[in-house]
Amino acid sequence: MPQAKRPRVTAEKTRFAYATRLNGFKADAARVWPGRNRITSLDLIERAATVPGLSAVDFNFPDHLEGTTAKDIRAKLDSLGISLNGFAMRYYSDPGFKKGALTNPDKAIRAKALDLTLRGIDALAEAGGDLMTLWLGQDGFDYSFQADYLRLWDETAEALTVIAAHNPAIDISIEYKPNEPRAFSLLPDVATTLLMVSDVNAKNMGVTLDFAHVLYADEMPAYAASLIHRRSRLLGVHLNDGYAKRDDGLVAGSVHVIQTLELLHTLEKLGYRNAIYFDTFPDAVGLDPVAECAANISAVEGMCRVLDRLRGNQALDVAIAAQDAVASQRILQNALYGGA
Repeated sequence: MPQAKRPRVTAEKTRFAYATRLNGFKADAARVWPGRNRITSLDLIERAATVPGLSAVDFNFPDHLEGTTAKDIRAKLDSLGISLNGFAMRYYSDPGFKKGALTNPDKAIRAKALDLTLRGIDALAEAGGDLMTLWLGQDGFDYSFQADYLRLWDETAEALTVIAAHNPAIDISIEYKPNEPRAFSLLPDVATTLLMVSDVNAKNMGVTLDFAHVLYADEMPAYAASLIHRRSRLLGVHLNDGYAKRDDGLVAGSVHVIQTLELLHTLEKLGYRNAIYFDTFPDAVGLDPVAECAANISAVEGMCRVLDRLRGNQALDVAIAAQDAVASQRILQNALYGGA
């Protein structure tokens, strides 16, 4: 089966190719699938496909492939006209990984995590995808005198080297997060993640920027995206929002409008062409996932229209060059709210 590259930005109906988290579409299952005892990933795809403007989905491996196959996923996506954005590895389903997946003190468990990841890459290729996102949430530490930090670093670098070499046609993207479930993640921020990517030095490795993770890493999203572009490859952008204390998973632009605008503005400057993935949690607070996903798309499309009004604005360029925040904010306010 020929490999289908992940969706790119088009100029047809939406500004970006939009992808979404599938787990949220399990919400209110009894009403959506009355009498059903088991809801499969194929059911979730069908429900997600009803979102206007949605062009792609991501799958968690291995949990989203339980009861189905990569070929089934590809066939279902093709039948619905939905693209595969990529797979994301999930190690939380195995209690043995609580002390670490790629950095577990037990060599056999580390080997198990590595084998699971390689199987995930194989399944991704079979499904026609080319982007594997790694969130190493289980790899970190919680106490002083708990970990040999350099050993954890070296084990991670060695494992990532094997992972990247397994199939050079598959991009491997590191999604960093400051903490949760570990008190300290081994890769908590953009700078540390870029150090790891540099140590691995694989052409098919890069970074995924998650907006909420960036916020509570105390970073500016547009700055983080710029650093990734300068030192590596920006392979994925997860848009959501929150209050910078945890991974809230709120609708994009619902809290940090200006920061989201600046990120989108920066993505345009950097020539980002991959999908925008909505990593939001409608299921956590009882929202309709179809309506919530549509709200994400509407929010980004609306912010892109604001950017249209700013494009070619020489006064904004001058204000930024002079680091004149007052002038730039006035220009933004006029584009957002109108003015004389």
